[in-house]
Amino acid sequence: MNVLFIASVAVVTADPPQSRKLFIDALGLPLEGEGEGYYSSGSIPGSKHFGVWPLRRRQRRALAHRNGLPAGSSLRRQSSLK
Repeated sequence: MNVLFIASVAVVTADPPQSRKLFIDALGLPLEGEGEGYYSSGSIPGSKHFGVWPLRRRQRRALAHRNGLPAGSSLRRQSSLK
């Protein structure tokens, strides 16, 4: 088998600061912060995209998807009081 590249790697972490220490500080991966503890790169040899997702951000996206909301939307708590 001759693998040219992997399309995407998504690591989900409950502790973004510790993951940053591992992937950026210890392993030296060129990840850039994109807000809310998400780090990613498209310049790691052999990978088109490598991302480290905070668990809470991933959970929000999964809930939005499950509830039929478009990508990028967020769930907002609605008050039952009127």
